[in-house]
Amino acid sequence: MAASLRTFCTAVSRQSTRLFSSSCVTLAGKKWRLENGLARSGSEYGPLTDLPDWSYADGRPAPPLKGQIRRQKQREEFARRAVYLSAEVDEGIKQWQEKKEEEKEKEQHVKSLLLKPKGNVLKNKK
Repeated sequence: MAASLRTFCTAVSRQSTRLFSSSCVTLAGKKWRLENGLARSGSEYGPLTDLPDWSYADGRPAPPLKGQIRRQKQREEFARRAVYLSAEVDEGIKQWQEKKEEEKEKEQHVKSLLLKPKGNVLKNKK
C-alpha cells in the first residue's frame, strides 16, 4: 500500500506543476495561531483545555480532571519562580547601586585628600 501511494505521489508530482506536501496534519493552522497570539496547538490552553467537560444538572461544577490539576500546579510554580527571580533581580540592582555609591564616595574622599586648597583660598583664611 505504501509503495503504491509513493508511486502515485511521484507520478502526480511529475505531471503537475503544483507542489505535493506530505506534512503532518496536526500542524495545520500553527502559523495562523502564532501570528494571532494564540497557542501553537488548540490543546495547549484555552477554554477547551482549562474548563471542565461537564457539570452536574443542579449547577455544581464537576471535579477537576488530573490534567487540569497538573496544569494549575505548573502555572503556580511558574508564577512563584517568576516572582522569585524578579525579587532576585531587584535585590541585585539595589546592591549594584549601593556599590556604585560607595565607589563614588571613596573617589571623592581620595580626591579631597590629594587636592589641597592653594593660592587665594589660603590667604583669605588667615
